[in-house]
Amino acid sequence: MNTTTPPTDDIPQPERFSDLALDARILRAVSDMGYEKLTPIQAKAIPLLLDGRDIMGAAQTGTGKTAAFSLPILQQLLPLASTSVSPARHPVRALMLAPTRELADQVYTNLKAYAKHTPLRCACVFGGMDMAPQKAELRNGVDLLVATPGRLLDHLEAKTVNLGQVQFVVLDEADRMLDIGFLPDLQRILGFLPKQRTTLLFSATFSPEIKRLAQSYLQNPLLVEVARPNATATNVEQRVYQVEEDDKRATLVQLLRDNPLPQVIVFVNSRLGAGRLTRALERDGIKAAAMHGDKSQAERLTTLEAFKRGDIQALVATDVAARGLDIAELPGVVNYDVPFSAEDYVHRIGRTGRAGASGLAITLATARDARALADIEKLIKRQFEKLTVQLQPISRPRREADAPRSPRLMPSRGMPESMGAAAAPYPRMGRTPRQDPWFDKPYEPDPKAQPAWEPAESANAGNGQRSISPSIRPRRKIAALLGGHGAK
Repeated sequence: MNTTTPPTDDIPQPERFSDLALDARILRAVSDMGYEKLTPIQAKAIPLLLDGRDIMGAAQTGTGKTAAFSLPILQQLLPLASTSVSPARHPVRALMLAPTRELADQVYTNLKAYAKHTPLRCACVFGGMDMAPQKAELRNGVDLLVATPGRLLDHLEAKTVNLGQVQFVVLDEADRMLDIGFLPDLQRILGFLPKQRTTLLFSATFSPEIKRLAQSYLQNPLLVEVARPNATATNVEQRVYQVEEDDKRATLVQLLRDNPLPQVIVFVNSRLGAGRLTRALERDGIKAAAMHGDKSQAERLTTLEAFKRGDIQALVATDVAARGLDIAELPGVVNYDVPFSAEDYVHRIGRTGRAGASGLAITLATARDARALADIEKLIKRQFEKLTVQLQPISRPRREADAPRSPRLMPSRGMPESMGAAAAPYPRMGRTPRQDPWFDKPYEPDPKAQPAWEPAESANAGNGQRSISPSIRPRRKIAALLGGHGAK
């Protein structure tokens, strides 16, 4: 039975990347990215990974977990690197799975930067994009593959990728990967992998159930924790405001204007709510954009790039953006809706305060959020002070669409005096209301008129003959020679 054991603490830990037994080409790439000192998770995990051990790494978001597993994998694959153009010389040797497209793209971006001075090839496949370019790239040969489970299964069924030579498997954000929604796909993928491999699990949150479940995939794993489990970063200021449901949007607008937050991610719980809040913020003069699962991948990437450039102040997003978004020096996040899962709170506020920078996390809680808020306090072992906001009237910027319009005059036959200005002459057409009093008289029915639905009296009615309704067509007379009846 596999057991999780902590590493020994008497081994001296390196402090800088230059102290690690890494190739000069990898160290050069790390230096190009401005990395010098190791974070705690990197200092503990990298030496163990260089020894080929299976690891479960738990650390707060924004502490460099991607580099912690990417750099030792690149180091161990360098002896197998080839400059040949033959796809056979570039089989998939390392597989990195991520639960969301944004996280997969973020891991791929960092991985490609770490390996840019080496012959190792990297690729990334995820849903929402055309499979044809991905198939062409995979057929040309890939050494390190980053993927989401669903799209990877699509390529496995299409036989465009072979996982028979994989030596390293990484489950990033393992708590979500092992969730009930991803577990069937994950089990199918693991069935394509060799039995002898190194498996790494990294995440910011590890529940006891997830730890027991993950042990079935690892061989004598080492548990590396650099902080208390499910802890939040100490450099992130956390505020909770108690608000009424109808005052949430006004409170959000006032907080965005009162606090120095040039950029902020606003988290909501539903896709419909993201769209509604985005439109409301735009009406209040705040540049906002929505990001959720109903958006195509191209739209999500375009929105994310615009947010990184500073063209958007508020990125209204669902939990699809709670993992994997690495935005440099993001000043703060706002939980417009309290998350359903307490673990998601840790990931949400982890988008700010990354790489040692300070950040602000604001949560708007209503009376019905009491239970969810209590679960968060129990998870992070911290009691929140409930703050209040004195709302001020929102002064919306005047837009051209909001400018007062002149009353639209509709043509009418005789306008009553109560309409006032509406009875004025048409300014463009130069027309005036009719002056003939006959058109102003109310309708008076003629007492002698006979209703149209009653048939008129025939001229022969006085002779005792039956009158025929004008709506009844008389029969046409046909000669007897043609089959008709003769006149009687």
